[in-house]
Amino acid sequence: MERKNLELVTKLRHELHMHPELSNEEVWTKQRLMDFIREHTKLEIVDKGNWFYAIYHAGEGKRNLAFRADFDALPMDEVIDLPHASRYPGKAHKCGHDGHSASLAGFALEIDQKGADHNIYFLFQPAEETGDGAIQCVGFIKEHHIDEIFAYHNWSGMALKTVNVIEGTAQFASKGMTIHMEGSPAHASQPEDGVNPAFAIAKIISKIPEFTSSENNKGLVLCTVVQVAVGERAFGMSASKGDLLLTIRALYEEELDKLQKNLEELAKTLAEENGIKKVTFTYNDEFPETKNHKESIEKVRQAAKEKGIEIVEMPAAWRASEDFGHYTKATKGAMVYIGNGENYPQIHTYEYDFKDEIIETAVELFKGLAAAK
Repeated sequence: MERKNLELVTKLRHELHMHPELSNEEVWTKQRLMDFIREHTKLEIVDKGNWFYAIYHAGEGKRNLAFRADFDALPMDEVIDLPHASRYPGKAHKCGHDGHSASLAGFALEIDQKGADHNIYFLFQPAEETGDGAIQCVGFIKEHHIDEIFAYHNWSGMALKTVNVIEGTAQFASKGMTIHMEGSPAHASQPEDGVNPAFAIAKIISKIPEFTSSENNKGLVLCTVVQVAVGERAFGMSASKGDLLLTIRALYEEELDKLQKNLEELAKTLAEENGIKKVTFTYNDEFPETKNHKESIEKVRQAAKEKGIEIVEMPAAWRASEDFGHYTKATKGAMVYIGNGENYPQIHTYEYDFKDEIIETAVELFKGLAAAK
């Protein structure tokens, strides 16, 4: 990677870090990235409102390759002392999406200056953290007949600058589930006069180990209790309303669907048995299974080898979720992981900051993929 380009995008990364914006609020971030591409390249820019992409045109009859970066931040405070620290309380780039976008911008500079044999699409996506960013953008795949799409995520616990790969499922499917129950109120001294949903909610929780047991599933299935909120803070009242918040997660989407169905059916049955007059279900932060295509991962292996980048084969998929799976349902592609270092702070923690050293690794890997036949 050209030194001047690396310096430019490292500075860009620090600017993005100082101006974090939450999912679907990334107005400044999107505009800054567009301005950077416009100022430093001749690429065509297509503004799609919440997101945008840039295009390098190699010509008719060429393959169409896409590379994606996300650019939203997290609702967290910046507590470590950084020269490029977040300027906004309660918002910080603690997942490294600033680095992903800077890497894609660096790749755009290199392709614009040196050319490519394929048509290259540089996709800058919002709202990965809430799971709806890729949903907004996925129509781009069909519209431009994208043959293959690639992305990377930085990850701690992996050797610095290594590219870590896995075929098939790379990250779990997941969603936030809220079970809401409404009975009827009563005086605390006469609970029999009302309908308290607490006991039904307790029975749902007690059933979770059975639903997620390895004996009943072919892959890992998780159901994490996030919050139990029942009744009011009033000792004279028997609870009449309650919410059970769960994160449900599975290696395979079909088993996530089965878990959801089991929980819904149990809740409905318990509601009927206990005289609970209302039970509803709502869902948030829905992520598909991120599944890598074998041929795309093989291209990653070959590109890394040619670039002298160490490849590590991952023994298992990551439990964390990624909305990139929407793209690999629509076309071939792969999500890979570049190591921050084996003892580096984990993403989504206060101590974390994206490692600028891996920008060049990402750009060189993408250049190798852009040159693949």
